[in-house]
Amino acid sequence: MILAGDIGGTSTRLGLFEWVGGQLRIVAEHTRPSRNYPGLEHIVAEFITGLRIDIQRACFGIAGPVLNGVVRTPNLPWLVDSRNLASVLALDRVTLLNDLEANAYGIDRLAPDQTVTLNAGDSNAVGNIAVISAGTGLGEAGLFWDGREHHPFACEGGHADFAPGNELEMELLIYLRGIFGHVSWERVLSGPGLHNIYNFLQATRPSHESSPITDDLRCADPAMVISQAALAGRCARCGDALEIFVSLYGAAAGNLALKMMACGGLYLGGGIAPKIIKQLVGPGFMRAFVAKGRMQPLMESIPVRVLMNDRVALWGAAQFATRSASKAMSYPV
Repeated sequence: MILAGDIGGTSTRLGLFEWVGGQLRIVAEHTRPSRNYPGLEHIVAEFITGLRIDIQRACFGIAGPVLNGVVRTPNLPWLVDSRNLASVLALDRVTLLNDLEANAYGIDRLAPDQTVTLNAGDSNAVGNIAVISAGTGLGEAGLFWDGREHHPFACEGGHADFAPGNELEMELLIYLRGIFGHVSWERVLSGPGLHNIYNFLQATRPSHESSPITDDLRCADPAMVISQAALAGRCARCGDALEIFVSLYGAAAGNLALKMMACGGLYLGGGIAPKIIKQLVGPGFMRAFVAKGRMQPLMESIPVRVLMNDRVALWGAAQFATRSASKAMSYPV
């Protein structure tokens, strides 16, 4: 039995998998609000308590940099140590992956109807692949193409310096520098990032009209409130904030595709993209994605797709957990 996990700043999803007929099959799943627990070990212990199973392998995809089997999560007050998890599970070792690396391992098992195409690109596209995911934070990863297969790897590009592309975005950078000092892409491309953009517009583009979402912002997740009001046409300022967010998402995704030379495609993961797909399929995202000067023809050739399945990282972590036993299981990786 394999225990896999997708651990984010908002939710922790755990799954038990077994190997049946040459394929992984999920047999149990458990989702909990991450901030309700002092650490991942407590959620894992709660999940396995009372289960009469023999867990043989475990792998967790976690939002944050993995260094020597330890993650200090940037959007949670957690220190996750693979040795502590191994002790809880009575295993010799537990594997920790960056959550976007886990996403990358799960892409191959997606069915065609689990993605939405934003740009068809070259029909014969082959090469490196890039993944960018806005959620509680902003994650990035790549898949290196060696001529025969892809090899996922993690990065922390979401914390690279935010680069404005026009005068409005320059104003946004100055505004956010006054609040945070260093302004990363995550400060604008995440759930909190959408709220930051909305607050910037409130502060710099005052209106005589009261916002129709003021009360909602106090009671619910601001990013959800802003995006839903924008998509429903209930709030002009929310619509402007989401439009800026989508354009910045396209610019950042294009930057990543260039850096990775992702001729094989770029995928948008995370929890936000499926919820704003109506806006993403509009012109704003791809206009910003391809706007790379002399590289525009290259950008236009890159397939761009949105991952609509929110369990890609969970399955990717389970798939990675089988790697060390792949020869014995005849499992293709």
